[in-house]
Amino acid sequence: MLFRTHLIIALFFALVLFSLNSIPFVIVFLLSSIIPDIDSRFSKIGKHFKFFNFFVRHRGAIHSFSFIFLIGIFLFFFAEGFLFPFVFGYSIHLLLDGITVQGIVPFYPLKFRIKGFIKTGKIAETIIFFFFLVGDLFFLFKLF
Repeated sequence: MLFRTHLIIALFFALVLFSLNSIPFVIVFLLSSIIPDIDSRFSKIGKHFKFFNFFVRHRGAIHSFSFIFLIGIFLFFFAEGFLFPFVFGYSIHLLLDGITVQGIVPFYPLKFRIKGFIKTGKIAETIIFFFFLVGDLFFLFKLF
């Protein structure tokens, strides 16, 4: 999925599930929903961290629940307050990429791949994007 789709869907869940009074919580949630694409030199975040491309391939180790588990252990010991928003935001990214035709390898290094029918950047993703955009606007107007 595209950067904008990941971000707009994460914002939807942040608005539905969390209070915007907890800005650091929401920021971690939103950032973690786009961080997995750091492994792609073509993504908005990945083009700023190109050195990752020498170590991992797109939708490989970083696009797995195994990676979330490792980061989760670190956060549990050093930043426990951000464990839930990070894991939840990151998981949303993986679930969204899991319904695309490229799919993900959810339990890297196992080769098992899950994939769906959505083509990145095509009409189905655009419809999903606008559906969640309307939801975001609804909840934002409701808050203010």
